[in-house]
Amino acid sequence: MSATPRKNRGGRTGRRVLAAAAGLTTLGALVAAMPAADAHDKGHGHPKPARTVDVQLLSFNDLHGNLEPPAGSAGTVAQKQPDGTVKSIPAGGVEYLATSLRDARKGHPYSITAAAGDMVGASPLLSGLFHDEPTIEALNDIKLDVTSVGNHEFDEGAVELARMQNGGCHPVEGCYEKGRKFPGAGFPYLAANVTSEKTGKPILKPYTVWKKNGVRIGFIGVTLKGTPDVVTAEGVKGLKFHDEIETINKYAKELDRQGVKSIVALIHEGGLPTSNAYDYDCDSAGPGSGLSGPIVDIAKGVTPKVDALITGHTHTAYACTIPDPAGNPRMVTSAASYGKLFTETTLTYDKRTKDIVRTAVKSPKSVNHIVSRDQAKAPDISALIARWNKLAAPVANRPQGYISADINGRGSEAPEKPLGDLIADAQLAGLAPSDKGGAQIAFMNPGGIRSDLVYKASGSEGDGVVTYGEAFTVQPFTNMMNVVSLTGAQLIQGLQQQVSGGNTAEPKILQVSKGFTYTLDMTKTGAARVLVDTVRLNGVAIDPAKSYRVAMNAFLAGGGDGFTALGQGTNKLVGASDLDVFNAYLAANSSASKPIAPPVQDRITVVK
Repeated sequence: MSATPRKNRGGRTGRRVLAAAAGLTTLGALVAAMPAADAHDKGHGHPKPARTVDVQLLSFNDLHGNLEPPAGSAGTVAQKQPDGTVKSIPAGGVEYLATSLRDARKGHPYSITAAAGDMVGASPLLSGLFHDEPTIEALNDIKLDVTSVGNHEFDEGAVELARMQNGGCHPVEGCYEKGRKFPGAGFPYLAANVTSEKTGKPILKPYTVWKKNGVRIGFIGVTLKGTPDVVTAEGVKGLKFHDEIETINKYAKELDRQGVKSIVALIHEGGLPTSNAYDYDCDSAGPGSGLSGPIVDIAKGVTPKVDALITGHTHTAYACTIPDPAGNPRMVTSAASYGKLFTETTLTYDKRTKDIVRTAVKSPKSVNHIVSRDQAKAPDISALIARWNKLAAPVANRPQGYISADINGRGSEAPEKPLGDLIADAQLAGLAPSDKGGAQIAFMNPGGIRSDLVYKASGSEGDGVVTYGEAFTVQPFTNMMNVVSLTGAQLIQGLQQQVSGGNTAEPKILQVSKGFTYTLDMTKTGAARVLVDTVRLNGVAIDPAKSYRVAMNAFLAGGGDGFTALGQGTNKLVGASDLDVFNAYLAANSSASKPIAPPVQDRITVVK
C-alpha cells in the first residue's frame, strides 16, 4: 500500500455541490449550517483533529491449548543479558497472558488482538481431553479478535473445526457440564487458502475487517500450503490447501476494491531466527538479515497492499523488517509458542488515505514481550482453569510410572532426544509380540513429542511420578500404532528423507528404538548425510533386499512429514494408541523404587 496522501477532494467545488444538494445558495450558508466543531477547525483556537491515529496490534501464535504454564524447558524463553549471555526465563500460561494483554491495552483506544494459528490441537490434557473447548472459552475471555487457522486446527478434521467456530456440544461425547453448551469462538477463524473439494470455496471466512470510529483494518488468514504433509490424511480429507502468496494477494485486491486499504496477513508459516534469544536484533546486519526459512520468501512475494505479517508454526520468536516487493519497510513477527510471549506492533493509520503509513521515517514497529509469571494471574481465567481441572482430575492425576530425572523431548535440541528414545522403546516393546505385529524396529517422528517429562511434581502426585495428564501432554494426538513390512532399501530411503527433499532445510530426525544404530554426517549434503554402511539392527547391517517389521504411528505410516518411503509399508497391523502403548510401558518398566532413568542417547552418531 502506498503511504502517499491522496488528493483532497473536499475543496470548494465539493462544498458548492454539497450546498446545492442541501438547498443552500452560498458557501457561507453551508458553513453556517455545519456543526460547530467543523467551524472550530477553521481557526477559532481549537486544534484540527489529528490526521493519523496509532492502532495497537497485539499478537501471539501456537498456543496449543496451554492454559496452564508449560512445564520444564518448554515453559521458558531465552533472554539476552547485558554481558552477552542468554538466560532462561519462566513464562507462559493463559492466566498470565490475559493479564499481560489487558495491561498492554490500557491507554490505547484503538487496540486489536490477533493470532496466527494453532490455538488448539496437540494440547495438554486439560484442554485436549475436552476437545479444546476450554481453550476456546479462554480465548473468548481474553478478547481475541481474530486468528488464522493453523495445521493443528485440522487434527480432528474440518467438521470439528467448524464446531470450534460455531459452537455446540461434541457429536459423540455431548456436553461436558450440565446446563452449559459450548458457545464456540467469539472471534472469526480465517482460512482463506483452505477450500472444499466439492464447492471450491473457503471452508471458513477468508478475511474480516476490524472497525472502530472510521478506522478499518482488514485481516486475511492462511495456514501453510503444506498442511496435508503434517496432518493425518483423515484430518484434511475433502480439503484443498492453496499457495499462501497467491491467496493473500487475491484477497488483498478484494479488500482494496472494498475501500479497505490497511491490511494485515495472519500466516501460519514461519522462519528460523539466527538467535534463540527472543529479543535479538533481527535487522542488525540489514533488514531481515537475522531470519531464514519459508516465511522470508512469502514476505518477499506478498503484495505491498499488506502492511504487516503476523506468523507462526516454527515456535520461534522474531520481529524483523523485510521490505515488500515495492521496497517499503514491512514487519514480520512471531511470538514463539504456548503463550510465553506476545508481540506489540504500532500501526499508524492515516484517516485521509485509510492506509497504514509505511515509509523509511514512519513505519510500523514491533517488539516481543515476555509473559512473565511474576505478575498477577487473571482471576477469571484462574476460575475457568479450576472449573475444567475439576472435571479432568479423575483422569489427569492417575499415576502411570516413575522417572529418576527430567527426560527431555521438546526441550532437547539434540537430534536424538532422550524422550524420543524412551517413546520408541515403548513402541517396540508394545508391538514386538507376534500377535501385536512382530515389530523389530520402532520409529517416532520428533514433531509428535510435544513436551518433556519433568521430575518435579506438577501437583500433589510427588516428585518423579508421571501422571496420565503429563503423559498425555507428551503425546496428545492419540495416534493409532501401525506395524508394517518395509524392505531394507525402504528403511534406508526413509532415513535419507530425514535430511533431503522437503526436509533438507529443516531436517526431521526420526527417534529410533534400541538396537537400531547409524551415523549421520552433517558435513555432507542431502541424502548423503546418512552413511548407509553404518545402518545396523542389533549390530547386523541392514540388508536392502530383506523385509523388516517396523512400528510407527499412523501419521508416519501414512507418509507424513515427508517420509514417503515409510508410507510404502505392506501387511499393516493396527494396534493400540501411541499413548496407551507409552503408558503401558511406563507401568511395566518403572516403580517408585526403580524409576526410569533418562536414556543415554547412543543410537544416532552425529558428525558435525
